[in-house]
Amino acid sequence: MDIAVVNTTFIITGGTSGVGLATAKALISEGARVLVSSRSRDRVDEATAELGDGSHGIAVDNADPAAPHKLFDAAARTFPDSPVRGLFISVGGPEKGKFFETTEQQWRDAVDSVLLGTLRLARYAGDHLESGSAIGMVLSSSVWNPVPNIAISNGLRPGLGMMVKTLADELGPRGVRVIGVAPGVIRTPRVAGGNTAADHIPLQRLGEPEEFGRVAAFLMSPAASYMTGSVIPVDGGLVRSL
Repeated sequence: MDIAVVNTTFIITGGTSGVGLATAKALISEGARVLVSSRSRDRVDEATAELGDGSHGIAVDNADPAAPHKLFDAAARTFPDSPVRGLFISVGGPEKGKFFETTEQQWRDAVDSVLLGTLRLARYAGDHLESGSAIGMVLSSSVWNPVPNIAISNGLRPGLGMMVKTLADELGPRGVRVIGVAPGVIRTPRVAGGNTAADHIPLQRLGEPEEFGRVAAFLMSPAASYMTGSVIPVDGGLVRSL
């Protein structure tokens, strides 16, 4: 299938590792240009070296109110002949811990990066993307079911899931789509080691980052042009609700 992304540009925050990097690889393999970001300059350099031609990266913190402008400006300067057709927002997970083990400051930090950072990026993208473009958010299976030991994420991700639908309502008339992509247990650096139990997953194994990346690339592309307002699980069947 041709997903029609050749010579177009996608911005991927948190695109230097895990599912963000896997999505960048999938898009580049289809002929897209990709701008990736991370708070770490070293991780940005490592990722762009791995991604190769068609990639560029900048060090930006999603919690920085100036981050949206910095990202879109860098994309326009780096790929002037490849219009930006999508923003894929991947944010590192907040501090782990049970509810009574987490501090108010940890919640405030997570609100700044996971919630407000995402909303600022989506607002800016909604104002600047043209018809036929897409905004994607990496969410979590905690949109439907709480995940043990990540109380802060459990509190914030469902709200972003509903924001996907709200933004889809508001941006749909302008031809801009909004999609949430919810990984289950994916073998990323955040999943410590390689021995996480998988007996509760119908496919009986962890997901690989590239399995997520291929789905995300399709959802962000014009090939998924009639999909918006949905949160799509990529979870091996983990989520049991409809």
